[in-house]
Amino acid sequence: MTKQEEAKQDYLAGMKYKDIAEKYAVSLSTVRSWKARNNWNKSVATQRNAVAQNVAQKVEESPGLTEKQRLFCLYYLQRYNATWAYQKAYDADYDTARTEGSRTLANPNVKKLLTELKQQQSADLYLTANDILKEFAKQATANLGDYLDFGKYDVLAEDEAGNVKLDTDDNPVKYRNSWVQLKNKKGLDTSLIKSVHIGKDGVVVELYDKQKAMKELLDRLPEPEIEDDSDDGFLEAIDQNLDQVWKDGDNDET
Repeated sequence: MTKQEEAKQDYLAGMKYKDIAEKYAVSLSTVRSWKARNNWNKSVATQRNAVAQNVAQKVEESPGLTEKQRLFCLYYLQRYNATWAYQKAYDADYDTARTEGSRTLANPNVKKLLTELKQQQSADLYLTANDILKEFAKQATANLGDYLDFGKYDVLAEDEAGNVKLDTDDNPVKYRNSWVQLKNKKGLDTSLIKSVHIGKDGVVVELYDKQKAMKELLDRLPEPEIEDDSDDGFLEAIDQNLDQVWKDGDNDET
């Protein structure tokens, strides 16, 4: 059995990162790299499904709420966005959802249930660091072309009488025009869209900051393991930042 396999058994038995690092004389970042690369948290999906079932059951049994208010709570827990949750639960348009979402969120019974569920999520680690990293990865690789089409086309210039203008060689005068068209949202991951609104020049689609997401990913990537002696400085940069990023995270491990 390799050192990493023994460390995995220790981790699954409940040993903390720092204790594993001391036992095998390696850094904390190395232990975390072992965990990420060797699937130490294989049971996380099962645990998360159990937590999700508990959440759904708690929502179903909550008193004083309509069916759509319960749906609102379930959707709200996915993104913590009252407008989006109201749209999904009530099949409402954006303007209506923006107003009614806030009102629903202020409902005493809804507020009470969401408070309890947030506490439960926190206690059960319903949202993990890996979940956050996955969202950053999606943002960092998002493509605006997935959400809209755009291009240019030629337009014939006309005079005040509506006749086509000609140049000195009697050729039609043309100018270039642009077009932008939104794609159907069906099948698209709209969670990557920061905002959609009408600007002075038409529809504006804004995605989350790709460079910011990339920076967050680089700051949190585990230390890579390499077999040769090559080094482009990336390993050192990761090692210098990883312990600071993950500090105090061991207190949550069981």
